[in-house]
Amino acid sequence: MTQLQPVKYKHLIWPLVIGGLLWLSAPLRPAGLNLLAWRMLALFVGTIIGCITQPLPIAGVALIGLTLGVLLNVTPMSDAMAGFGNNTVWMIAMAYFLSRGFVKTGLGRRIALIFVKRFGRKTLGLAYALIGVDLVTSPATPSNTARAGGIVFPIIESLAKTYGSNPENGTQRKIGAFLIMSSFHGNIATSGLFMTAMAPNLVAVALAQAMGIQITWMGWLLAALVPGLICLIGVPAIIYRLYPPEIKDTPNARTWAEDELHQLGQMSTAEKRMAAIFSFALILWILASFIDLDATLVAFMAVGLLLLTGVLSVDDLLHETGAWNTLIWFSILIFMAGKLNSLGFIPWLSQMIGHALHGISWLWVLAALIIVYFYSHYLFAGATAHVSAMYGAFLGVAVSAGAPPLLAALLLGFDGAIFSSTTHYANGPASIMFGPGYVTQSEWWRLNLILGGFYLLIWGVGGTLWMKVLGYW
Repeated sequence: MTQLQPVKYKHLIWPLVIGGLLWLSAPLRPAGLNLLAWRMLALFVGTIIGCITQPLPIAGVALIGLTLGVLLNVTPMSDAMAGFGNNTVWMIAMAYFLSRGFVKTGLGRRIALIFVKRFGRKTLGLAYALIGVDLVTSPATPSNTARAGGIVFPIIESLAKTYGSNPENGTQRKIGAFLIMSSFHGNIATSGLFMTAMAPNLVAVALAQAMGIQITWMGWLLAALVPGLICLIGVPAIIYRLYPPEIKDTPNARTWAEDELHQLGQMSTAEKRMAAIFSFALILWILASFIDLDATLVAFMAVGLLLLTGVLSVDDLLHETGAWNTLIWFSILIFMAGKLNSLGFIPWLSQMIGHALHGISWLWVLAALIIVYFYSHYLFAGATAHVSAMYGAFLGVAVSAGAPPLLAALLLGFDGAIFSSTTHYANGPASIMFGPGYVTQSEWWRLNLILGGFYLLIWGVGGTLWMKVLGYW
């Protein structure tokens, strides 16, 4: 007998109540704001709250929100369907397919073992090696959870066991806890460094685009380069001082990696083709803004080559549920956010806040927004819902206060990566790394509180100064 799929009906209460109250309060809406804009706001807020409470997976919540929008005559069906043609959304899907190639061919694991072999003599070097794996694979892996859980964490567990570091017998501080924290923070840095390193970055890019602010792949990378590299180099050393491992030297790590590589054998044809196509995509993404080539087209070209060379099959694409899941919810949320802008709500809100903040320097306004945006992540159990809920509104406020649009869009975009340095439930990688128990909750929060301040300084203040050098504002 077929089992019914679980639905958390209690979690529907808040989305329905808050969305319904907003809908019913339309007669009380501010002057100058039309009825459709208000109703779209009610649907959008209800959908976002549903994405947070998750009575259904996020794609299901978004699909129901879109259906209600059409049923209630807030938007025509033709407009709703057009939302699924967003370039950025399809770029995410294609990048998911690229990342599947890393896992299927085993190239991701081989890269990890090579890094461990080269840099694994010291525990600190081992941490940098694991971060290097994340760095290499992040440009074409928009799921930072996939990188953390599919490539890096299995290597950490193997290494920890090799050195007798196990939370079950109280030996996690030997080496495992340090590698967990270092790799997690390396994942944060790479997530901020590349526009395609995690899906929330592309949510931010699409929301900024809906407000007329264009962010290219190379433009993001250049802006993130200095703060990102500072964090990649500096944070493991800071963790080494604040949370040192008991084992400082790891000569056996190289031997272990060599043995694992020996078992893998020579690079297969599939791995070589995957490496070549990934390199091809990376080069074109870097050159895209200079040769007027659409970044999404590059992703399509790369996936097409993976299919033509036999690295991936059509079945691989069809079974990549992360890509199709993202395609559904992301398309719908971006469509709704765009409607809020085109129907006049975002311009109205921006104008009202701009008047209220008249006379206050945009620098102070932007700084306050970045800090509030960062620490409000304690209320969220994932980056996607947080970015979807607050990025567009905060960007509108910043621009209304006089902040340079590109500067504000990028700083808030970077915030979407670094605010994961808050809780053990902040995002997918946090859950993966915290779950096995190598790091206690109190240690996790204490270290992240310190490093969170460091990130705000480097990405906020340092990033602002660096973008001034680049001429972004």
